[in-house]
Amino acid sequence: MWRVVAYTLPRAKVPRSRVCCLQPAQKGRSLLAGTTAPLVHATQSLSMNLGIQKVEALDTGHFVRVEWEDGSESRYPCVWLRDNCQCPQCFLRSAKARRLLIEDLDVNIVVKEVAVADRRKISITWPDEHASEYEAEWLKKRCFSEEARAEMRENLFLPECQHWGSDLQLPKLPFEEVMYNDESTYKWLCTLKRVGIVLLTGAAARQGELVKLGHRIGFLRLTFYGPTWQVQDKADANNVAYTTGKLCFHTDYPVLQHPPGVQFLHCIKQTAAGGESQVVDGFHVSRMLKKQNPQAYQILTSTAVDYTDIGVDFCDFAVQCKQRIIDVDSRGEAVRINYNNATRDTVFDIPAEKVRPFYAALKEFDDLLNSAEHKFTYKLKPGDIVTFDNWRVLHGRQSFPSDSEVTRHLEGAELMGCPLPRAASLTK
Repeated sequence: MWRVVAYTLPRAKVPRSRVCCLQPAQKGRSLLAGTTAPLVHATQSLSMNLGIQKVEALDTGHFVRVEWEDGSESRYPCVWLRDNCQCPQCFLRSAKARRLLIEDLDVNIVVKEVAVADRRKISITWPDEHASEYEAEWLKKRCFSEEARAEMRENLFLPECQHWGSDLQLPKLPFEEVMYNDESTYKWLCTLKRVGIVLLTGAAARQGELVKLGHRIGFLRLTFYGPTWQVQDKADANNVAYTTGKLCFHTDYPVLQHPPGVQFLHCIKQTAAGGESQVVDGFHVSRMLKKQNPQAYQILTSTAVDYTDIGVDFCDFAVQCKQRIIDVDSRGEAVRINYNNATRDTVFDIPAEKVRPFYAALKEFDDLLNSAEHKFTYKLKPGDIVTFDNWRVLHGRQSFPSDSEVTRHLEGAELMGCPLPRAASLTK
């Protein structure tokens, strides 16, 4: 879900009508300095020992074995090599995209000839006399060994996840630094990816700051409530957030097939009494539930729950969706939480005998979310912007006194996609 590559930040263009031009990073200082040294090391390690000692066909030509000068070796399936030929006929370099069609690919293809060229590339001739060349560095980065694939996952997807509970040390960065300093922006995004939440401080206490922040790294997603929305007490509220009541822990928009990833909440005005914000690490709590009650975890990761949302705001809307409370990956680990009790539908499309076990599992999960050891409470000040991963971090709010005037005002926005950084590029 993390799509925007952080190394493009120095080239980012921010309209002057929205924010001043970006200040370039200091001369001689890397964008990664002080924030991603391990990632730089990982990328560099892929470029070491690239000389090719020997190359040969194996398994009657279905694999190509490369022996490197450092004594290590890599094995590449021939069908993969043919599929990824880098010649102009098979690869459009200007778009960095494959031109070869799967319908034209022989899945049982073998090499006719394979040779080393200057220890820096291999050349292959295929049975139809098509010729392919592969640079040593390109091959090394795509080695199929478990160690190499683990290193590549680290480089591409920054999988490090720092779980937390009530002991959270809420990361903070000055809003102005994030807006005008590339290194600070990169640090913000990396921390947001790792921890799931970062507080930006010192923004102006007025509407419009989130538009600037959104354009700093991407663009905002249009919602039923507009490009941004105003969280404040409203008569005839069309959302439970637009009241003074307590908001239980939830993720936003599980009613959408693709719920928002990164969200912003900007404090413009804060009530004197109540209104404290609360957050909880959904991935951490999911792990606790899996350990404490595997059966409950299985129910929440397999049961499709109906969500609905109907109303009128920026536009008329009526949406319906099915989501599992906890989405998991192939290893059974949580990758997205879809939980909003307010918009969970009265329709429940499961057999009657499975209803009570589902409620028991959901109640246990909710109890863990609300346990003192897992939730973190803080109070936003005017000018604070909390940025968080809506797929991971559930948020809530304490109630506050109602008044004839607006006493608490937050502006909200969400980014299109989740533009958290990727550490390395495979364009070469």
